[in-house]
Amino acid sequence: MPIGEERPTWALSGGVLAGPLFIGAFTAIGAARSGYDWRRHAVSSLACGHPGWLQRANFIVTGVLYCAAARGLARCPQRRIDSRVVPELMGAAGAGLIGSGMFVTDPVGGFPAVIAGEGAHTKTVPSREGILHNWSAIPIFAGIPVAGLASALAAALDHDYGWAFYSVGSSVAMVGSFALFGAAFGGNETLAGRGGLFQRISIGCGFGWLSALSLRALRSHH
Repeated sequence: MPIGEERPTWALSGGVLAGPLFIGAFTAIGAARSGYDWRRHAVSSLACGHPGWLQRANFIVTGVLYCAAARGLARCPQRRIDSRVVPELMGAAGAGLIGSGMFVTDPVGGFPAVIAGEGAHTKTVPSREGILHNWSAIPIFAGIPVAGLASALAAALDHDYGWAFYSVGSSVAMVGSFALFGAAFGGNETLAGRGGLFQRISIGCGFGWLSALSLRALRSHH
């Protein structure tokens, strides 16, 4: 029995740390890449080119941690996750991160400059790998907010209004900043040059909520 309880504990600890580790890693990777501007360029662009293996590994490792944490959530004895759908959505986000690491995005926003320049005449035609990368992002940027709203609803019904408000706020902020990210890369002149910033806000809101959720479940497990 103690062994059975140890596994979700370690898995949930991974869920707490996954987001900060992911953000810290891509921040360091971006700082080391010549020509990369974190305010302008997408996180996924760091996976392009030969040095991109670092960001690809970052995607995959983070995805594995979230998949493991999802199993830990599902086994949480006190069910402080509030909704049975939450572990499934967290696992789907983890799978999406793994897919994001396996399938590299097409260059966007002018980074990497050499690759973008070489493919300038075909940049309007996305590659198959780029399409798969974009599909992999759906369970991340749509699944996490849905998980937050599901958790908020269950928490509100249980009169846990603090967690409910935090979950709703995180979900709205993640979706809203991701919409601004899309608009910035979609040609909006007012938002141009700040797409990377908006994406980082979105990631911080969503992954921060997953860390808080994992910590909440970890504490209840004890």
